[in-house]
Amino acid sequence: MSLEIRVETAAAERLYGVCDYYDAESLLTEDERRVLGRLRDFLDREAKPLLADYWERGEFPAQLARPLIDLDLMEPAELTVHGPARGIYQGFRIFELARTDASLATWYTAQAGLFRTAIRVGASEEQQREWMPRVIDFSLKGVFSLTEPESGSDIAGGLSTTARRDPGGNGDTWILNGAKRWIGGASTADVLAVFARDVADGQVKAFLVDREAAGVTLEKIHRKTSLRMMQNAHITLDGVRVPESMRLHNVNSFKDVAAMLKAMRSDVAWIATGIQAGAFEAALRYVRERQQFGRPLGSFQLVQEKLARMLGNLTASLSLVVRLTEQQAHGVYRDQDSALAKMQSCLAMRETVALARELAGGNGITLESDVARFHADAEAVYSYEGTHEINALIVGRALTGESAFAR
Repeated sequence: MSLEIRVETAAAERLYGVCDYYDAESLLTEDERRVLGRLRDFLDREAKPLLADYWERGEFPAQLARPLIDLDLMEPAELTVHGPARGIYQGFRIFELARTDASLATWYTAQAGLFRTAIRVGASEEQQREWMPRVIDFSLKGVFSLTEPESGSDIAGGLSTTARRDPGGNGDTWILNGAKRWIGGASTADVLAVFARDVADGQVKAFLVDREAAGVTLEKIHRKTSLRMMQNAHITLDGVRVPESMRLHNVNSFKDVAAMLKAMRSDVAWIATGIQAGAFEAALRYVRERQQFGRPLGSFQLVQEKLARMLGNLTASLSLVVRLTEQQAHGVYRDQDSALAKMQSCLAMRETVALARELAGGNGITLESDVARFHADAEAVYSYEGTHEINALIVGRALTGESAFAR
Protein backbone atom coordinates (compact mmCIF):
# COMPACT_ATOMS: atom_id res chain seq x y z
CA MET A 1 0.00 0.00 0.00
CA SER A 2 1.40 3.43 -0.95
CA LEU A 3 1.90 6.17 1.64
CA GLU A 4 -0.86 8.25 0.02
CA ILE A 5 -3.38 5.42 0.31
CA ARG A 6 -2.37 4.70 3.92
CA VAL A 7 -2.88 8.36 4.85
CA GLU A 8 -6.30 8.51 3.19
CA THR A 9 -7.36 5.26 4.86
CA ALA A 10 -6.27 6.51 8.28
CA ALA A 11 -8.13 9.79 7.75
CA ALA A 12 -11.29 7.90 6.78
CA GLU A 13 -11.15 5.95 10.05
CA ARG A 14 -10.86 9.08 12.18
CA LEU A 15 -13.84 11.07 13.38
CA TYR A 16 -12.70 14.26 11.66
CA GLY A 17 -10.89 12.83 8.65
CA VAL A 18 -9.51 15.24 6.08
CA CYS A 19 -10.70 18.41 7.84
CA ASP A 20 -8.30 17.56 10.67
CA TYR A 21 -5.34 17.19 8.32
CA TYR A 22 -2.62 17.01 10.99
CA ASP A 23 -4.66 14.69 13.25
CA ALA A 24 -5.23 16.87 16.31
CA GLU A 25 -7.92 14.33 17.12
CA SER A 26 -5.14 12.00 18.28
CA LEU A 27 -4.91 14.15 21.42
CA LEU A 28 -8.36 12.91 22.43
CA THR A 29 -8.88 9.76 24.47
CA GLU A 30 -10.98 6.88 23.20
CA ASP A 31 -13.76 7.82 25.63
CA GLU A 32 -13.72 11.41 24.43
CA ARG A 33 -13.98 10.32 20.80
CA ARG A 34 -16.89 8.09 21.75
CA VAL A 35 -18.77 11.02 23.31
CA LEU A 36 -18.05 13.22 20.30
CA GLY A 37 -19.16 10.42 17.99
CA ARG A 38 -22.44 10.30 19.89
CA LEU A 39 -22.82 14.04 19.33
CA ARG A 40 -22.03 13.73 15.62
CA ASP A 41 -24.56 10.93 15.18
CA PHE A 42 -27.26 13.10 16.77
CA LEU A 43 -26.36 16.14 14.67
CA ASP A 44 -26.30 14.19 11.41
CA ARG A 45 -29.50 12.32 12.14
CA GLU A 46 -31.68 14.85 13.97
CA ALA A 47 -30.28 18.34 13.40
CA LYS A 48 -29.04 18.60 9.82
CA PRO A 49 -32.40 17.80 8.16
CA LEU A 50 -33.96 20.77 10.01
CA LEU A 51 -31.33 23.47 9.57
CA ALA A 52 -32.18 25.01 6.20
CA ASP A 53 -35.88 25.45 6.98
CA TYR A 54 -35.35 26.89 10.45
CA TRP A 55 -32.52 29.14 9.29
CA GLU A 56 -34.74 30.58 6.56
CA ARG A 57 -37.61 31.12 9.01
CA GLY A 58 -35.33 32.72 11.59
CA GLU A 59 -36.42 30.31 14.30
CA PHE A 60 -34.47 28.02 16.61
CA PRO A 61 -35.42 24.31 16.36
CA ALA A 62 -36.51 24.03 19.99
CA GLN A 63 -37.05 20.28 19.66
CA LEU A 64 -33.27 19.84 19.54
CA ALA A 65 -32.58 21.52 22.88
CA ARG A 66 -33.59 18.76 25.30
CA PRO A 67 -31.94 15.92 23.30
CA LEU A 68 -28.72 17.97 23.10
CA ILE A 69 -28.81 18.51 26.86
CA ASP A 70 -29.53 14.82 27.45
CA LEU A 71 -26.37 13.86 25.54
CA ASP A 72 -24.51 14.91 28.72
CA LEU A 73 -21.77 16.76 26.85
CA MET A 74 -20.63 19.34 29.38
CA GLU A 75 -19.20 16.91 31.94
CA PRO A 76 -19.91 13.45 30.47
CA ALA A 77 -20.32 10.70 33.06
CA GLU A 78 -17.89 8.38 31.27
CA LEU A 79 -15.07 10.93 31.48
CA THR A 80 -13.57 10.69 34.96
CA VAL A 81 -11.48 13.88 34.66
CA HIS A 82 -13.31 17.18 34.25
CA GLY A 83 -12.57 20.90 34.11
CA PRO A 84 -9.61 22.46 32.28
CA ALA A 85 -7.89 19.09 31.89
CA ARG A 86 -10.62 18.25 29.39
CA GLY A 87 -9.92 21.39 27.35
CA ILE A 88 -9.19 19.63 24.05
CA TYR A 89 -12.39 17.61 24.36
CA GLN A 90 -14.36 20.76 25.16
CA GLY A 91 -12.83 22.49 22.15
CA PHE A 92 -13.73 19.65 19.81
CA ARG A 93 -17.25 19.64 21.25
CA ILE A 94 -17.60 23.25 20.08
CA PHE A 95 -15.87 22.38 16.78
CA GLU A 96 -18.36 19.55 16.14
CA LEU A 97 -21.36 21.76 16.83
CA ALA A 98 -20.01 24.60 14.66
CA ARG A 99 -19.12 22.36 11.70
CA THR A 100 -22.82 21.49 11.72
CA ASP A 101 -24.26 24.95 12.42
CA ALA A 102 -22.99 28.16 14.01
CA SER A 103 -26.28 28.88 15.79
CA LEU A 104 -26.26 25.48 17.47
CA ALA A 105 -22.70 26.08 18.62
CA THR A 106 -23.56 29.57 19.85
CA TRP A 107 -26.66 28.34 21.67
CA TYR A 108 -24.76 25.58 23.47
CA THR A 109 -21.75 27.70 24.38
CA ALA A 110 -24.05 30.42 25.75
CA GLN A 111 -24.57 27.98 28.64
CA ALA A 112 -21.44 25.80 28.59
CA GLY A 113 -19.05 28.69 27.90
CA LEU A 114 -20.41 32.16 28.66
CA PHE A 115 -22.77 31.49 31.56
CA ARG A 116 -20.66 28.74 33.08
CA THR A 117 -17.60 31.02 32.99
CA ALA A 118 -19.58 33.80 34.65
CA ILE A 119 -20.35 31.44 37.54
CA ARG A 120 -16.89 29.84 37.64
CA VAL A 121 -15.04 33.16 37.68
CA GLY A 122 -17.60 35.49 39.25
CA ALA A 123 -19.39 33.49 41.91
CA SER A 124 -18.13 32.92 45.44
CA GLU A 125 -17.25 29.38 46.53
CA GLU A 126 -20.58 29.11 48.32
CA GLN A 127 -22.48 30.32 45.26
CA GLN A 128 -20.56 27.94 43.02
CA ARG A 129 -21.44 24.97 45.23
CA GLU A 130 -25.11 25.89 44.89
CA TRP A 131 -25.24 26.87 41.24
CA MET A 132 -22.54 25.03 39.28
CA PRO A 133 -24.16 21.55 39.37
CA ARG A 134 -27.35 23.14 38.04
CA VAL A 135 -25.43 24.95 35.31
CA ILE A 136 -23.83 21.69 34.21
CA ASP A 137 -27.12 19.77 34.00
CA PHE A 138 -28.99 22.79 32.52
CA SER A 139 -31.51 22.91 35.34
CA LEU A 140 -30.34 26.51 35.78
CA LYS A 141 -30.12 28.05 32.32
CA GLY A 142 -28.50 31.44 31.98
CA VAL A 143 -27.08 33.94 29.51
CA PHE A 144 -24.24 36.46 29.62
CA SER A 145 -25.75 39.95 29.40
CA LEU A 146 -22.95 42.48 28.86
CA THR A 147 -23.36 44.25 25.48
CA GLU A 148 -25.59 47.32 25.41
CA PRO A 149 -27.40 49.22 22.64
CA GLU A 150 -24.79 51.99 22.58
CA SER A 151 -21.73 50.07 23.81
CA GLY A 152 -20.06 47.03 22.31
CA SER A 153 -16.32 47.34 21.83
CA ASP A 154 -16.18 50.24 24.32
CA ILE A 155 -18.18 48.44 26.99
CA ALA A 156 -15.41 48.77 29.61
CA GLY A 157 -15.90 52.52 29.82
CA GLY A 158 -19.29 52.83 28.15
CA LEU A 159 -21.36 50.42 30.26
CA SER A 160 -24.35 52.48 31.34
CA THR A 161 -26.71 49.99 33.02
CA THR A 162 -26.81 51.03 36.68
CA ALA A 163 -27.13 49.22 39.99
CA ARG A 164 -27.94 50.97 43.25
CA ARG A 165 -28.73 49.61 46.67
CA ASP A 166 -32.34 50.12 47.67
CA PRO A 167 -32.22 53.30 49.75
CA GLY A 168 -35.31 52.28 51.65
CA GLY A 169 -34.12 48.81 52.62
CA ASN A 170 -31.40 47.29 54.78
CA GLY A 171 -28.85 47.03 51.97
CA ASP A 172 -29.70 43.50 50.87
CA THR A 173 -31.51 44.54 47.67
CA TRP A 174 -30.23 46.18 44.47
CA ILE A 175 -32.20 48.11 41.85
CA LEU A 176 -31.12 47.78 38.21
CA ASN A 177 -31.91 50.14 35.34
CA GLY A 178 -30.69 50.07 31.75
CA ALA A 179 -30.69 47.94 28.64
CA LYS A 180 -28.75 45.04 27.09
CA ARG A 181 -28.64 44.01 23.43
CA TRP A 182 -27.66 41.02 21.28
CA ILE A 183 -28.19 38.63 24.17
CA GLY A 184 -28.49 35.19 22.59
CA GLY A 185 -30.80 32.66 24.21
CA ALA A 186 -32.32 35.11 26.68
CA SER A 187 -35.90 34.12 25.88
CA THR A 188 -35.40 30.55 27.13
CA ALA A 189 -33.04 31.29 30.04
CA ASP A 190 -34.00 31.11 33.69
CA VAL A 191 -31.66 33.92 34.70
CA LEU A 192 -29.76 36.73 33.01
CA ALA A 193 -26.19 37.40 34.19
CA VAL A 194 -26.45 41.19 34.02
CA PHE A 195 -23.44 43.46 34.35
CA ALA A 196 -24.18 46.90 35.77
CA ARG A 197 -22.25 49.88 37.13
CA ASP A 198 -22.62 50.49 40.85
CA VAL A 199 -23.59 54.16 41.21
CA ALA A 200 -21.91 54.27 44.64
CA ASP A 201 -18.34 53.44 43.56
CA GLY A 202 -18.54 53.45 39.74
CA GLN A 203 -17.37 49.82 39.56
CA VAL A 204 -18.98 47.04 37.50
CA LYS A 205 -20.92 44.40 39.41
CA ALA A 206 -22.81 41.32 38.16
CA PHE A 207 -26.24 39.97 39.10
CA LEU A 208 -28.33 36.92 38.27
CA VAL A 209 -31.68 38.41 37.29
CA ASP A 210 -34.81 36.28 37.01
CA ARG A 211 -35.91 36.51 33.38
CA GLU A 212 -39.53 36.96 34.49
CA ALA A 213 -38.83 39.50 37.24
CA ALA A 214 -40.92 42.66 37.36
CA GLY A 215 -39.34 45.33 35.18
CA VAL A 216 -37.60 42.92 32.78
CA THR A 217 -38.72 43.20 29.14
CA LEU A 218 -37.35 41.04 26.31
CA GLU A 219 -37.75 41.83 22.62
CA LYS A 220 -36.57 39.53 19.84
CA ILE A 221 -34.19 41.19 17.37
CA HIS A 222 -35.62 40.70 13.87
CA ARG A 223 -34.32 41.10 10.30
CA LYS A 224 -30.90 39.55 10.91
CA THR A 225 -28.90 38.21 7.97
CA SER A 226 -26.55 36.11 10.12
CA LEU A 227 -27.11 33.53 12.88
CA ARG A 228 -30.74 33.59 11.93
CA MET A 229 -31.65 30.59 14.07
CA MET A 230 -30.11 32.10 17.20
CA GLN A 231 -32.69 34.11 19.10
CA ASN A 232 -31.01 37.38 20.14
CA ALA A 233 -32.82 39.71 22.49
CA HIS A 234 -32.94 43.37 23.40
CA ILE A 235 -33.45 43.51 27.17
CA THR A 236 -34.85 46.47 29.08
CA LEU A 237 -34.35 46.69 32.86
CA ASP A 238 -36.69 49.15 34.56
CA GLY A 239 -36.39 49.28 38.35
CA VAL A 240 -35.57 45.55 38.56
CA ARG A 241 -35.03 44.42 42.17
CA VAL A 242 -32.33 41.81 42.81
CA PRO A 243 -31.34 40.42 46.23
CA GLU A 244 -27.71 40.64 47.35
CA SER A 245 -27.62 36.83 47.40
CA MET A 246 -27.97 36.88 43.59
CA ARG A 247 -25.02 39.21 43.07
CA LEU A 248 -21.88 37.43 41.83
CA HIS A 249 -19.68 38.22 44.80
CA ASN A 250 -16.33 37.96 42.97
CA VAL A 251 -17.20 40.59 40.35
CA ASN A 252 -16.21 43.97 41.76
CA SER A 253 -14.68 45.77 38.76
CA PHE A 254 -14.38 45.47 35.00
CA LYS A 255 -11.07 43.65 35.53
CA ASP A 256 -13.11 40.73 36.82
CA VAL A 257 -15.26 40.85 33.68
CA ALA A 258 -12.11 40.95 31.53
CA ALA A 259 -10.92 37.77 33.26
CA MET A 260 -14.07 36.08 31.97
CA LEU A 261 -13.66 37.42 28.45
CA LYS A 262 -10.11 36.16 27.99
CA ALA A 263 -11.28 32.70 29.02
CA MET A 264 -14.22 32.77 26.59
CA ARG A 265 -12.55 34.07 23.43
CA SER A 266 -10.98 30.65 22.90
CA ASP A 267 -14.51 29.23 22.55
CA VAL A 268 -15.23 31.68 19.73
CA ALA A 269 -11.97 30.73 18.01
CA TRP A 270 -13.10 27.09 18.13
CA ILE A 271 -16.47 28.12 16.63
CA ALA A 272 -14.70 29.99 13.81
CA THR A 273 -12.56 26.91 13.15
CA GLY A 274 -15.60 24.62 13.15
CA ILE A 275 -17.39 26.88 10.66
CA GLN A 276 -14.39 26.55 8.37
CA ALA A 277 -14.60 22.77 8.64
CA GLY A 278 -18.29 22.77 7.79
CA ALA A 279 -17.81 25.10 4.82
CA PHE A 280 -14.80 23.14 3.57
CA GLU A 281 -16.62 19.81 3.77
CA ALA A 282 -19.68 21.24 2.03
CA ALA A 283 -17.55 22.70 -0.78
CA LEU A 284 -15.53 19.50 -1.17
CA ARG A 285 -18.72 17.46 -1.38
CA TYR A 286 -20.11 19.85 -3.98
CA VAL A 287 -17.09 19.83 -6.31
CA ARG A 288 -16.91 16.05 -6.16
CA GLU A 289 -20.53 15.72 -7.26
CA ARG A 290 -20.94 18.67 -9.64
CA GLN A 291 -20.18 18.11 -13.34
CA GLN A 292 -19.07 20.97 -15.62
CA PHE A 293 -17.75 20.73 -19.19
CA GLY A 294 -18.21 16.98 -19.04
CA ARG A 295 -15.98 16.35 -16.00
CA PRO A 296 -16.12 16.68 -12.20
CA LEU A 297 -15.69 20.25 -10.97
CA GLY A 298 -13.05 18.95 -8.59
CA SER A 299 -10.78 18.01 -11.49
CA PHE A 300 -10.05 21.64 -12.44
CA GLN A 301 -6.79 23.26 -11.37
CA LEU A 302 -8.25 26.49 -9.97
CA VAL A 303 -10.83 24.55 -7.98
CA GLN A 304 -8.12 22.43 -6.39
CA GLU A 305 -6.07 25.54 -5.56
CA LYS A 306 -9.07 27.02 -3.70
CA LEU A 307 -9.59 23.78 -1.80
CA ALA A 308 -5.93 23.75 -0.79
CA ARG A 309 -6.18 27.33 0.51
CA MET A 310 -9.29 26.46 2.49
CA LEU A 311 -7.60 23.43 4.01
CA GLY A 312 -4.53 25.53 4.85
CA ASN A 313 -6.69 28.09 6.66
CA LEU A 314 -8.57 25.38 8.52
CA THR A 315 -5.43 23.45 9.49
CA ALA A 316 -3.66 26.59 10.71
CA SER A 317 -6.72 27.64 12.75
CA LEU A 318 -7.13 24.20 14.30
CA SER A 319 -3.45 24.08 15.22
CA LEU A 320 -3.77 27.53 16.80
CA VAL A 321 -6.81 26.76 18.94
CA VAL A 322 -5.49 23.37 20.01
CA ARG A 323 -2.23 24.90 21.26
CA LEU A 324 -4.09 27.75 22.98
CA THR A 325 -6.35 25.23 24.70
CA GLU A 326 -3.36 23.17 25.85
CA GLN A 327 -1.85 26.28 27.42
CA GLN A 328 -5.09 27.18 29.18
CA ALA A 329 -5.42 23.61 30.49
CA HIS A 330 -2.10 24.26 32.25
CA GLY A 331 -3.41 27.49 33.78
CA VAL A 332 -1.86 29.92 31.28
CA TYR A 333 -4.52 32.55 30.51
CA ARG A 334 -3.31 35.73 28.80
CA ASP A 335 -5.49 38.30 27.08
CA GLN A 336 -3.22 38.46 24.06
CA ASP A 337 -3.25 34.68 23.52
CA SER A 338 -7.01 34.30 23.26
CA ALA A 339 -7.26 37.60 21.35
CA LEU A 340 -4.73 36.41 18.77
CA ALA A 341 -6.55 33.10 18.31
CA LYS A 342 -9.91 34.82 17.91
CA MET A 343 -8.53 37.41 15.51
CA GLN A 344 -6.61 35.00 13.28
CA SER A 345 -9.14 32.17 13.16
CA CYS A 346 -11.88 34.64 12.20
CA LEU A 347 -9.76 36.16 9.44
CA ALA A 348 -9.13 32.69 8.06
CA MET A 349 -12.82 31.83 8.47
CA ARG A 350 -13.90 34.81 6.39
CA GLU A 351 -11.68 33.77 3.48
CA THR A 352 -12.57 30.09 3.81
CA VAL A 353 -16.35 30.61 3.66
CA ALA A 354 -15.93 33.04 0.75
CA LEU A 355 -13.94 30.45 -1.19
CA ALA A 356 -16.57 27.83 -0.41
CA ARG A 357 -19.26 30.10 -1.79
CA GLU A 358 -17.18 30.70 -4.93
CA LEU A 359 -16.73 27.00 -5.51
CA ALA A 360 -20.46 26.37 -5.34
CA GLY A 361 -21.15 29.09 -7.95
CA GLY A 362 -24.75 30.20 -8.16
CA ASN A 363 -25.77 27.28 -5.94
CA GLY A 364 -23.60 28.80 -3.24
CA ILE A 365 -26.30 31.33 -2.39
CA THR A 366 -28.95 28.66 -1.77
CA LEU A 367 -29.42 26.79 1.50
CA GLU A 368 -29.43 23.38 -0.18
CA SER A 369 -25.64 23.21 -0.41
CA ASP A 370 -25.05 24.37 3.22
CA VAL A 371 -22.42 26.79 1.91
CA ALA A 372 -24.70 29.85 2.08
CA ARG A 373 -25.53 29.23 5.74
CA PHE A 374 -21.86 29.03 6.76
CA HIS A 375 -21.04 32.07 4.60
CA ALA A 376 -23.69 34.24 6.23
CA ASP A 377 -23.21 33.00 9.80
CA ALA A 378 -19.48 33.65 9.68
CA GLU A 379 -20.13 37.40 9.63
CA ALA A 380 -21.66 37.37 13.11
CA VAL A 381 -18.87 35.24 14.55
CA TYR A 382 -16.31 37.59 13.02
CA SER A 383 -17.69 40.41 15.18
CA TYR A 384 -18.81 38.96 18.49
CA GLU A 385 -16.57 38.43 21.56
CA GLY A 386 -14.32 41.23 20.31
CA THR A 387 -14.05 42.63 16.80
CA HIS A 388 -10.93 42.10 14.70
CA GLU A 389 -9.68 45.57 15.58
CA ILE A 390 -10.18 45.19 19.33
CA ASN A 391 -8.38 41.85 19.42
CA ALA A 392 -5.57 43.22 17.26
CA LEU A 393 -5.08 46.10 19.73
CA ILE A 394 -4.96 43.67 22.66
CA VAL A 395 -2.17 41.79 20.88
CA GLY A 396 -0.45 45.03 19.89
CA ARG A 397 -0.49 46.27 23.48
CA ALA A 398 1.21 43.08 24.62
CA LEU A 399 3.85 43.38 21.90
CA THR A 400 4.75 47.03 22.42
CA GLY A 401 3.80 47.75 26.00
CA GLU A 402 1.75 50.68 24.70
CA SER A 403 -2.04 50.91 24.66
CA ALA A 404 -3.47 52.25 21.40
CA PHE A 405 -7.08 52.10 22.58
CA ALA A 406 -9.04 55.34 22.14
CA ARG A 407 -9.26 57.43 25.27
